Amino acid sequence: MKRNATAVWTGSLKEGAGKISTESKTLDNAQYSFKTRFEDGVGTNPEELIAAAHSGCFTMQLSAFVGEAGHEIENITTKCDIDFQDGSVVGSHLTVHAKIKGITDTDFQELVTKAEKNCPISKLLNTKITSTATLA
Repeated sequence: MKRNATAVWTGSLKEGAGKISTESKTLDNAQYSFKTRFEDGVGTNPEELIAAAHSGCFTMQLSAFVGEAGHEIENITTKCDIDFQDGSVVGSHLTVHAKIKGITDTDFQELVTKAEKNCPISKLLNTKITSTATLA
């Protein structure tokens, strides 16, 4: 399986702007710019897209592990905060809230750690990955 996205940029770094599109068209000429990355502006930025990818991938991996352990998921919500400093992504923090029938907190924490280490996006990122997980 291969997936793709395309970015087109016009103009200089600070005054220019770009458009990002994904193969699925979920993003279709989505705007991004210097302002949306480093200031306040309407549009997306690479770090926000990484956060979306990491939170989605991790949540899917966690749901697979929870299902394999024989538990029923009511819901799992994951927020990802990407830490971008001095031109580098230096961390990704996952905040997880879940409602899962019949699981102990100890078992849940073990599955969160397992998913944190094994989701494909975690494996891709060359940065510190941490998490905080709460069961409802």
